[in-house]
Amino acid sequence: MISLDERKVERIITDFPILAKPTSRGKRLVYLDSAATSQKPQSVIDALVTYYSEYNANIHRGVYEIAARATDAFEAARETVARFVNADSREVIWTRNATEAINLVGYSWGLNNIRRSDVILTSQLEHHSNLVPWQLLAEKTGATLRFIPVDSRGVLQLDDLDALLEGVKLLAISHVSNTLGTITPLELIVPKAHAAGATVLVDGAQGVPHLPVDVKALDVDFYAFSGHKMLGPTGIGVLYGKRALLEAMPPFLAGGDMIRKVEYEHTSFNDLPWKFEAGTSNIADAIGLGAAVEYLESLGMDWVRAHEQELLGYALDRLAPLERRGLAVYGPKDPQLVSGVLSFNFADIHAHDLASILDTEGVCVRAGHHCTMPLMEKMGWPATARASFYVYNTRADVDALVDGLEKAAQVFKL
Repeated sequence: MISLDERKVERIITDFPILAKPTSRGKRLVYLDSAATSQKPQSVIDALVTYYSEYNANIHRGVYEIAARATDAFEAARETVARFVNADSREVIWTRNATEAINLVGYSWGLNNIRRSDVILTSQLEHHSNLVPWQLLAEKTGATLRFIPVDSRGVLQLDDLDALLEGVKLLAISHVSNTLGTITPLELIVPKAHAAGATVLVDGAQGVPHLPVDVKALDVDFYAFSGHKMLGPTGIGVLYGKRALLEAMPPFLAGGDMIRKVEYEHTSFNDLPWKFEAGTSNIADAIGLGAAVEYLESLGMDWVRAHEQELLGYALDRLAPLERRGLAVYGPKDPQLVSGVLSFNFADIHAHDLASILDTEGVCVRAGHHCTMPLMEKMGWPATARASFYVYNTRADVDALVDGLEKAAQVFKL
């Protein structure tokens, strides 16, 4: 008998038009690459179409009807996103993605606060987007980069955290690893970082889509995330920042909409959040992200988390027999410690070949270094295949993944 949760997922699947279309080979589409980008429900697609077809206009200055409607929808989306992470809407800055949000902090806060004697602490798990900006900042300021180590499972080693935090001015760390799914214990790390005098930035690109996130309860200073990984459109992201910090920071980009008054020799800047939103905003995609958040709220983030844990546990059980034939699954094996991400290699099959074989069966997984090249080098992996689950995935999708791996075993005579 089918369970209530499975019935719920069956209803969810019908909200995603792409999942109803077979692949060019006539296979059912099994999308297991949501850590790269998520699929979009019809409500998000409709929000975009409605904006462009009914009230496409620029915002904030137009006094005519559709301009006022666009402004209201744009700012209502900001309110929706703020509510979702328990922030004040003035603390929610629209960006293109989490990468831009992190760079905004690096340039606007970092260049004005980091000095030669300071330390920037991050971890060995980080995505390039939460590593390269700090390398550049360290080069510009003379600051020192320091790393929280990880063990062979990809679990952060925190025994020496107090020593690692000595002299740290900025802690920049991911909420969830995009490669291994490892969840950072922010509730432990953030208070220690603050006690040591550090400002805390969290890369939440893999956090907000999969976990209930309350930025006030976490007490983070900055939190960055992307819309396209949480059912929203590409090209829209968010920087949350504590208001006092944002008020003290200079603008990141300059131009229209971020100004209060411009004279030939002087400019005064707008209030938050618009001080950091120069030029024409990505109006449609902000509205689309608002619709995506409303969809996730209708599901409940506690349910999203529980659903992914159940799928991950099922996948680990189904994959276990293949480990005797050379399958290596990386990362923590406890679903409580990870989000819905599985990175793996299969014997001597290159990850790209494995992904290509899975694709012939309609199964979409990511293959490569996942923008974590230093982590890959540390672990000795040239690449991995990565399956990542989300709200529209089922046990049948896991079964399709296992069947595809069986086919790969046959092709390579394992």
